[in-house]
Amino acid sequence: MPKKPKLKSILIIGSGPIVIGQACEFDYSGTQALRSLREDGIETVLINSNPATIMTDPSMADHVYLLPLTTKSIVKILKDHPHIDAVLPTMGGQTALNLCIEADEKGIWEDFDVEIIGVNIDAINITEDREKFRELMLKIGIPMAPQATATSYLKGKEIAQEFGFPLIIRASFTLGGAGASFVYKEEDFDELLTRGLEISPIHEVMIDKALIGWKEYELELLRDSNDNVVIICAIENMDPIGIHTGDSITVAPAMTLSDKTYQRMRDMAIHMMRNIGDFAGGCNVQFAVSPDENEDIIAIEINPRVSRSSALASKATGYPIAKIAAKLALGYHLDELQNQITKSTSALFEPTLDYVIVKIPRWNFDKFEGSDRRLGLQMKSVGEVMGIGRSFQEALHKATQSLEIKRNGLGADGKGYKDYDQIIEKLTYASWDRVFAIYDAIQMGIPLSRIHEITKIDMWFLKQYEELYFLEKEISTFTIDTIQKDLLLEGKQKGYGDRQIAHMLGCLESQVYNKREELGVNRVFKLVDTCAAEFEAKTPYYYSTFESDVETTDGKRYADNESIVSDKKKVIVLGSGPNRIGQGIEFDYCCVHGVLAAAECGYETIMINCNPETVSTDFDTADKLYFEPVFWEHIYDIIRHEKPEGVIVQLGGQTALKLAEKLSKYGIKILGTSFESLDLAEDRGHFSSLLKELNIPYPEFAIATTADEAAAIADVLDFPILVRPSYVLGGQGMKIVINKEELEKHVVDLLRRMPGNQLLLDHYLDGAIEAEADAICDGENVQIIGIMEHIEPCGIHSGDSNATLPPFNLGNLVMQQIKDHTKKIALALNTVGLINIQFAIKDDMVYIIEANPRASRTVPFIAKAYGQPYVNYATKVMLGEKKVTDFDFNPQLKGYAIKQPVFSFDKFHNVNKKLGPEMKSTGESILFIDDLKDDEFYNLYSRRKMYLSK
Repeated sequence: MPKKPKLKSILIIGSGPIVIGQACEFDYSGTQALRSLREDGIETVLINSNPATIMTDPSMADHVYLLPLTTKSIVKILKDHPHIDAVLPTMGGQTALNLCIEADEKGIWEDFDVEIIGVNIDAINITEDREKFRELMLKIGIPMAPQATATSYLKGKEIAQEFGFPLIIRASFTLGGAGASFVYKEEDFDELLTRGLEISPIHEVMIDKALIGWKEYELELLRDSNDNVVIICAIENMDPIGIHTGDSITVAPAMTLSDKTYQRMRDMAIHMMRNIGDFAGGCNVQFAVSPDENEDIIAIEINPRVSRSSALASKATGYPIAKIAAKLALGYHLDELQNQITKSTSALFEPTLDYVIVKIPRWNFDKFEGSDRRLGLQMKSVGEVMGIGRSFQEALHKATQSLEIKRNGLGADGKGYKDYDQIIEKLTYASWDRVFAIYDAIQMGIPLSRIHEITKIDMWFLKQYEELYFLEKEISTFTIDTIQKDLLLEGKQKGYGDRQIAHMLGCLESQVYNKREELGVNRVFKLVDTCAAEFEAKTPYYYSTFESDVETTDGKRYADNESIVSDKKKVIVLGSGPNRIGQGIEFDYCCVHGVLAAAECGYETIMINCNPETVSTDFDTADKLYFEPVFWEHIYDIIRHEKPEGVIVQLGGQTALKLAEKLSKYGIKILGTSFESLDLAEDRGHFSSLLKELNIPYPEFAIATTADEAAAIADVLDFPILVRPSYVLGGQGMKIVINKEELEKHVVDLLRRMPGNQLLLDHYLDGAIEAEADAICDGENVQIIGIMEHIEPCGIHSGDSNATLPPFNLGNLVMQQIKDHTKKIALALNTVGLINIQFAIKDDMVYIIEANPRASRTVPFIAKAYGQPYVNYATKVMLGEKKVTDFDFNPQLKGYAIKQPVFSFDKFHNVNKKLGPEMKSTGESILFIDDLKDDEFYNLYSRRKMYLSK
């Protein structure tokens, strides 16, 4: 029984659509909280408008409301469930907290006799209102930077005059640092002050004296109602103050903090948490530390909720913060709960790390043309990766290998910057690729003291970089035949990939792999166990590393491998890596359901992924989790170690799909649709030949590899022409051009950015309607699971369109063509599993735009709209366990469901906000309407024409 016996039914508020500053880490925390509450027999009611999440699955809560996050929706739910006892608003990020406050101000919780648990409103108000927070901190003796509050333009100017520059402006009650900025020069101040005042919902900003060069740290805390407090994780930002923590490279445990200062920081954090309010749950505290011997500590802010960093801290330590925070909100005490990893020790402990983790954010500036790519106080990243290693260097390399930006790690791939001025600029104005530019600077011979002077990054980190560069230089003096085991082992221990070592030795990646085999330099797997191996871990959560052999007394030599291989039949699911525009949480949803379905079929399930924000990397989603880059070398070693029946690639988006060719080449079984079929769908020439054979229409097209070829094609095709590179995701590089001048400019630009890529030139069907279909196929039978019509015209990326399920004005003739084409194409591609096909409809003729024989972005939306477990069915088909005809398809939908895209343009000023064939949305919500007379539908439909940009 929970410690508060009156709590029988709890409402959880989710975080809504994904935006920059609030991504799928709150799906992870919400999912954990729901599981945690249900373990205690509590009825759970969830509100969240995001259909792509695991938390909105019917199986996750007793009642799921896919409704807009408004007080109107809250009132509806409380009327439907008058027995709800409490609301837990700390699992849904800033969105949930803001909604909770609004409902409190309107007296809704009081009217329905609902208790707020996990936090109290006073704590939220104190931490969000920067003036109140400052007053409290000074009262309890916590130092803060000189700062003052401005509620008007005039007051802001007065403060600036008093403090002098540089300054920091922070807007009150905002998310992801919205409205915050670093002001170096007086001439920039007016504009940035005005922007901050406008963005703050209460039109208030806090102006701080900037702490240039100070180091930044975060502590994750948990506290119970008995006032026990534990520090779960200390995270150090490699980047100094001035870059939002969501955009910073972060490291755990803290690397450059003296123990004495850490103890002071702990005491301050606990003191702060106890003074902001009487609540039980999670808390995140941020500090600045002076870079001199004094190590002065200044508090930056405190968030009395599960934060963005909580997911990272949970994955870094193996301690499930959200799960325990939910129990604490019920009234449990930490000493009554079990450590979820060891299952034998209490939750009242502080995790110990015998490894290092490095988090690197993932940006998508290419989608925001004209955006300021410099990093600052306003968060701009769309996702993140985490690397786990035995050293900072190994973890840093694994994180850079996880980013999927065509880099093989730091240096040693021939892609570094060579221009002195460019490197200095990237160091001076923190850039998204500064992590690489530091290495390039050292390689160029710029002294560490100069790099430190410019970046203010602690010398310890810079020395780690320098050591890597010295190692690269040393390895480069050898060849594949002359390199010794010790040096090769050192290169691997410091995280260099086989591709990088091959680059240094002037040979092939496969030769380095074979050399490692020959010399016995093999990857071993270690447990993430929360307690540095002091107690036995029961949860199989692994990372890889390289170790020197140990010799036993009987002369045997071995490297200790903690991943024990069972004799069960196994299946590996490849995850989707970091979130980015075009590939987000919806693929994590598919991966998690793939894992669960494989488990139902009796397989031991193995998950490989490197995204710390997700449910797929929760330690108890799969039977075994390998927290590793979705990078060939790592995957191949895991496959060789585990020897699975096969690998599922079609649930992890383009990330997993890109590895299909390698898997096929190495004779590893791909479960479901074969590599040949996947490749055929991607190769426009071959795919069009297939459509021709099937007598299915498609827009006229041609392939160009030079600007001259493109110009010649334009004479035949007629404008407008849609230009796109092959093998890309989220419409990257796609554009509609209307004359030769535009065509030449775009083609030259694309070939510069993607040398050697084939460009597809399609005649663009102006004014066509766009539709898409998702289906499951077993090679013989095809079941269409959903047909959607886009409200916006053809030419706007499907991820940016409002998609209506079912279609609202396609006649019987068109619908029949869509059904016939879908079935023909699915069978002709020998699809086993999921397939998504996109159509353009003009003059009642249905043309094929493209086909993707994999899980699509829309599958979770259709599954939620119809209340059907489609990914579960598709996975069982991929595994060969079931045929399509074995399932009872019974979609339930009254009226229509609309998938609505959500954009994060407010993070990028002066950016082209027009929509076109390249995807720009960061998330989505679902809207249910009873009929087409609904005002929301009318509104969307009347605005559809204005979106199209050529």
